[in-house]
Amino acid sequence: MANQIADFQEQVNWHWRNSMRPIRFFGFDVRAIIPWCVLLFYARVSTLVICILVTVFFWLLEKKGLTFPAALRSSRLFFFGNYRPGLTKFRHRKLKDFGR
Repeated sequence: MANQIADFQEQVNWHWRNSMRPIRFFGFDVRAIIPWCVLLFYARVSTLVICILVTVFFWLLEKKGLTFPAALRSSRLFFFGNYRPGLTKFRHRKLKDFGR
């Protein structure tokens, strides 16, 4: 009886706990499915190849444990390094001497 009550409470509160999970479609991130939707309207061999490449790319990201936004942050770190200034170079304050 206690298990049934716990299962019922689990079903009632399920959507709040899982609302920030990534959207999945057939086991893939939904961003990997977007090219397949394009393939429905523009059925060409080149589009099929692009769809397969995008799906493999997202599969490799999942195997590595990254989501697409995390992979973008990781690639930014790879290309530009750890230095991330808060202000651009021309907006940094300069020391001024008003004494003279």
